[in-house]
Amino acid sequence: MKQPRRNAELGLIILAVLLTGALYALVSLGRSASLPANIVPFLGVILALFGGAHIAIRFLAPDADGMLLPLAAVLNGIGYVFIARLDPDLAGLQAVWTGLGIGAFVGTLALLRRARDLERYRYTFAVLGVVLLLMPLLPVIGRNINGARLWVRVGTINFQPAELAKIALAVFFAAYLVEKRELLSEFRITQGRLPDLRIVGPLLLAWGASLVVMTAQRDLGSSLLFFAFFILMVWMATARGAYLSIGLGLFAMGAFFAYSTFEHVQSRIGVWVDPWSKASGQGFQVVQAAYAFGSGGFAGTGPGLGSPGSIPAAATDFIFAAVGEELGLLGTTAVVVAFVLMVGSGLRIALRADQPFEQLLAAGLTVIIGLQAFIIIGGVTRLVPLTGLTLPFMSYGGSSLLANYVLLAMLIRVSDDTARRARRQVG
Repeated sequence: MKQPRRNAELGLIILAVLLTGALYALVSLGRSASLPANIVPFLGVILALFGGAHIAIRFLAPDADGMLLPLAAVLNGIGYVFIARLDPDLAGLQAVWTGLGIGAFVGTLALLRRARDLERYRYTFAVLGVVLLLMPLLPVIGRNINGARLWVRVGTINFQPAELAKIALAVFFAAYLVEKRELLSEFRITQGRLPDLRIVGPLLLAWGASLVVMTAQRDLGSSLLFFAFFILMVWMATARGAYLSIGLGLFAMGAFFAYSTFEHVQSRIGVWVDPWSKASGQGFQVVQAAYAFGSGGFAGTGPGLGSPGSIPAAATDFIFAAVGEELGLLGTTAVVVAFVLMVGSGLRIALRADQPFEQLLAAGLTVIIGLQAFIIIGGVTRLVPLTGLTLPFMSYGGSSLLANYVLLAMLIRVSDDTARRARRQVG
């Protein structure tokens, strides 16, 4: 079974590479009516990168799911083409980060030979996650960029430690909730009995860290991501709807407090409700994105024929709007479908896992991708208030690419472990 699965994966990767190359060529034709001079080296590099990742899976995780890597290749390829279309300088950096991300993907598969080994280091990952989450608050290395203190600068390198923190916290939550799920499941609203503080203390500590992110770092996106991730992990572990109710209540109180206290939250909500009255100021970015979607219509203006450069931060926060202008509803739907398929593949891996820790770990990692995609796409389309998150695999950002490829490798490792155990039982 593993050989046909790997062959199908290779075929999908080749298709993703050809799709990326065709889009790259169409952008050049739309802008200059000529094919790009580097089209052959471009195809060779991306084929080498994702072909190398595929070979690593063949040797290191031969029984793993065959959908995740091709989907990542499609999203990464589309994102790169639009980044190159918007800013050639950022494109060069994104190419380097893509190579490093795939290197991290292969390295994770090589070093992590059994996913369940991570369970023993739950508290190490808890400390690491909280430290990474709060690292931007340090006085020397922390950096405030665009009003949010999310960055750490070490030498000449800037990175967002929160991207890696979400993976560390996913490991901790999965291990801790497996250990305490029975005690946490005893909670009943009707009985008015709360779980022992010694049980929920570490979870509350991690949740408190997410509140610090909102208040001290002024990062609504990461705070919302970590909070929703925390609540969903507890719910998946216990199957108790009470935790969802509590989570919604805490979210409502936190949102009201943030809106009443912080001016930047009020600005974000004001822009979300009525960007048109602030079109010349704070709402300019959202309004330009709306015009981009309107110009794109059903099939788009065509690659290279739109003007997505008029959207501020189009290569990072608003790359989905750039896709909407030049590829239209068809293109944005394809991107959403790719994320839905990725989330579906991750949840399938979680359902098939026969170990409780691996089930929760795979589900948690999948939730991270799904939530992040929903929050940023919802923000760009004004479904939810705009946040500063990046669209996984598509937006420009080295920290995000590295973290997401590590996350992808961990999902593939869980899938391979489950399939190998099932094959041994059958044999």
